[in-house]
Amino acid sequence: MTSILITAGPYQFRATFESSAPKTVALFRTLLPYRQKLIHVRWSGEGMWIPLGETDFGLPFENHTAHPAAGQILLYPGGISETEILFCYGGVAFASKMGPLAANHFLTITEGNEKLKALGELVLWQGAQDILFELDGADR
Repeated sequence: MTSILITAGPYQFRATFESSAPKTVALFRTLLPYRQKLIHVRWSGEGMWIPLGETDFGLPFENHTAHPAAGQILLYPGGISETEILFCYGGVAFASKMGPLAANHFLTITEGNEKLKALGELVLWQGAQDILFELDGADR
């Protein structure tokens, strides 16, 4: 099982890929190491996101959900709203100004869940934070 190290602001998490989203996982693996900015969601509740605009990865929906749990990371492949990665730290009802959305659950936090709320509050009150997804040292 591949472990991913996520560094977001001053926090670190470990996560594993979801086997029920194989195309999304395969695509994301090609992007590693992946660096971006993490900002707070506007419509969805206790989540953060990485807006990807008109990026078209050519992904179908797989293992998609509109109500992810804290610690789940989703990729919305675009369509009704812009392409994005959603990083959940609490209650989320995934949506945009166009209405409810569903996205591919491809990554789940397995270590560091106790820091999710602190990260979410940091992003909410202090603004965008750097985020880095990379293979964990043992998996490089």
